[in-house]
Amino acid sequence: MTTAVTKPRRETLNLRIPAVERNLIDRAAESAGKTRTDFILEAARRAAEEALLDRALMVVSPEAYAKFLKRLDRPAQPSERLQRTMQAKAPWPTA
Repeated sequence: MTTAVTKPRRETLNLRIPAVERNLIDRAAESAGKTRTDFILEAARRAAEEALLDRALMVVSPEAYAKFLKRLDRPAQPSERLQRTMQAKAPWPTA
């Protein structure tokens, strides 16, 4: 007995865009080795996730918030590794 694997149904989304923008998207999609649809879908999904994450609300107790503010107000304490890095010679030629 074989089981047929069905792909999830995809909905249609129609866009009206200027040819110049479509050509730009097509070039970018081709350079990424993707179809126009996959390229646009990936970019739109990423933008949607970022937009929603930017509006995420975090609720904490007043004590936790006060502790957070206190940590932000403390002076930075550079680690030994950071100090070594800042004193290291740049690996590129300087002008």
